[in-house]
Amino acid sequence: MYGIDIRRHALGLLGEGLSLNSVSRQTGISRSALRAWQDRIDPLPRLNQAAPCSGPADPVAYAYLLGLYLGDGCISGHPRGGHHLRIACADAWPGLIEQCRAAVLAVRPTDKVYVLQRPGCVAVTAYGRHWTCLFPQHGPGRKHERRIVLEGWQQEIVEAHPWEFVRGLIHSDGCRSDNRTTRIVAGVRRDYVYPRYFFTNRSSDITGLLTTTLDGLGVEWKRANACNVSIARRASVALMDAHVGPKH
Repeated sequence: MYGIDIRRHALGLLGEGLSLNSVSRQTGISRSALRAWQDRIDPLPRLNQAAPCSGPADPVAYAYLLGLYLGDGCISGHPRGGHHLRIACADAWPGLIEQCRAAVLAVRPTDKVYVLQRPGCVAVTAYGRHWTCLFPQHGPGRKHERRIVLEGWQQEIVEAHPWEFVRGLIHSDGCRSDNRTTRIVAGVRRDYVYPRYFFTNRSSDITGLLTTTLDGLGVEWKRANACNVSIARRASVALMDAHVGPKH
């Protein structure tokens, strides 16, 4: 459930003349929720009676889903209470779509999961009353414009299942690709092709969560720039292949 401060902030943006579409894109709040708040800003009393969150049913699946959420996920409110979790997955990776769907079901077996087709991608979507508890990083605005810090219980899950967390991040905002380069060896021009993993995210906090986890796993990485991390050392690529693998 969105707090009263978030509701007032969103309505303030509408009051400044921004459209429902603009405010929805900026805050991640659905247009239906914004319209409902224009009629009533206070939560309905019956919506405060939801059962307390019991945490993820499957910590292994949660570590993977956390990586997916930090990369390509969002949470939006419903005017009648509860929230929708949405993970964007490209049509080109049907295996990823199914893995994402399975992870959502494993984390919250009682919530229904469905797939919404969008141009070039799908949104793996689930409605429930505890998604903001399971992903406390949710908030107004884009992830790279605010602090992203894991709660203590989330950090414990990541430390217990680091490869699943890395796999979720790579499957969302990363890839495995062939890097091509040319070198002059003994006066002869030679072309080289070698595999590497690449991760791109504008949030320094999210990128830092990846690199810190990679350090703990013994995976060597380099920053290509402020937003990009490259893993190209042969031994490190072999580790990634064994535990992460390319999207499919």
